[in-house]
Amino acid sequence: MNYNNRKFRPVHNTENGETSSQIIFHYKQQGNILTCTYAGGKILTGQLIGLVDEEGNIDMRYHQVNMQGQIMTGICKSRPEILINGKIRLHEEWQ
Repeated sequence: MNYNNRKFRPVHNTENGETSSQIIFHYKQQGNILTCTYAGGKILTGQLIGLVDEEGNIDMRYHQVNMQGQIMTGICKSRPEILINGKIRLHEEWQ
């Protein structure tokens, strides 16, 4: 699985999460190393870095600055699902 130059937008979030459908995640991938920049909604700027395994699962870390000027960091595990139309849906667990 290669995520290079793909863009993702959240479909839904938890009540205490800051992501929304206003955020666009721009993925880049070189080998199994994934990077991403994102912004929108309550997030001024954010970045992800992660590793992609042979099934397309992503183990990544994030850091971001929200509208209140707070820095937030954490972990995300993503599992891909290939939809009928060929698009990728990521099922994610954020910490």
